[in-house]
Amino acid sequence: MEITNGNSNYSNISYVPIGEKTNTRSFIANVFLLMFIALGVSALFAWQFSVNENWMSYLISPVGLTGLGKITLFAPLGFVLIMSFGFRRLSAPVLMALFMAYAIINGITFSFILLAYTPGSVLGCFLSASAMFGVMAFMGYTTNQDLTKFGKILMMGVIGVLIAMVINFFLHSSGLDYLISIIGVMVFVGLTAYDVQKLKRIGEGIEYGDVSAADTKKVSVLGALTLYLDFINIFLFLLRLFGDRRN
Repeated sequence: MEITNGNSNYSNISYVPIGEKTNTRSFIANVFLLMFIALGVSALFAWQFSVNENWMSYLISPVGLTGLGKITLFAPLGFVLIMSFGFRRLSAPVLMALFMAYAIINGITFSFILLAYTPGSVLGCFLSASAMFGVMAFMGYTTNQDLTKFGKILMMGVIGVLIAMVINFFLHSSGLDYLISIIGVMVFVGLTAYDVQKLKRIGEGIEYGDVSAADTKKVSVLGALTLYLDFINIFLFLLRLFGDRRN
């Protein structure tokens, strides 16, 4: 289950709130383009592994997950941590390579979802997540309301959801699982608007030279990672709520 959110990756980048400019829109467009590319890569690998029994055999054996399958399942968290803490040290091309590798690994793990849930429910939850993400991204970009004050509350929500998921791992409560999923959708829907507004303001700061050209590319990658995580978590929590498992 994806839960890590990278919105603090660029929290130390300065920005100057100004009016909308062409360069700001270009920066935001580039962030979304990278995010959509990563989602496309993940979807491609998820589909390829779900329909190829030979490839899937490397991940799942008759007795459960193989060693490679377990590594693949937990590797995405390592990629997020490396990208987050290595932002200052890693170059833009290296960050981009890590982001694409992360999208590939995530796609492979998502193939398990395609095997567990019916195609119709996966598609329905994906389209619902897309609509919710799109609406909140638009609101975050266009609203004049300062969403900064909600950042800490939303991150507390992320931590709370993570703790509740760990607890429910031992309790196996269907009621608690349902509640966690509802709260999870609400938290990451809110984070979508918050992150888009923050990226917009960072873009406005970049326009005035507060961030170097190299850092601009790196912030674009981490911004794409953040929005990717927001979308994926909305999708996965919706799937927990409404997904139909295969018989």
